[in-house]
Amino acid sequence: MSYGVGAALQEAVYAALQADAALNPLVGNDIFDQLPDGKVPDLFVSLGPETVLDRSDKDGDGAEHRFVVSVIGEASGFAKVKAAAAAVSDGLVDADLSLNRGRLVFLRFDRAVAKRDGRKNMRRVDLRFVARVEDNHS
Repeated sequence: MSYGVGAALQEAVYAALQADAALNPLVGNDIFDQLPDGKVPDLFVSLGPETVLDRSDKDGDGAEHRFVVSVIGEASGFAKVKAAAAAVSDGLVDADLSLNRGRLVFLRFDRAVAKRDGRKNMRRVDLRFVARVEDNHS
């Protein structure tokens, strides 16, 4: 197994979201791999946890990355949060991401969970994606 492509995949996902023409008008540059200190924006995207499984074979090292991208907002309803979540999904599904290590074989949507936190008047959609990568590091 190789986890060597993990950072490269995260960098590519982050760059793709930052450059996405449909997502940008909704959240601007408020895309984080770590929440900012202090007040958080009213609507933002956060790269979340991942689980990685070995998918190596006789031809080389590989892995399946199951990762979460969350859209979180303070909106009084889910409309803005769901619109941004749809843009995230549209931007990542079958994306042709260029990695600085390894190769992306596929990237697909797996599932989403929409929920609210009534204590903080927050709305959230957690989108889970599955990426299969090959590691070309010798």
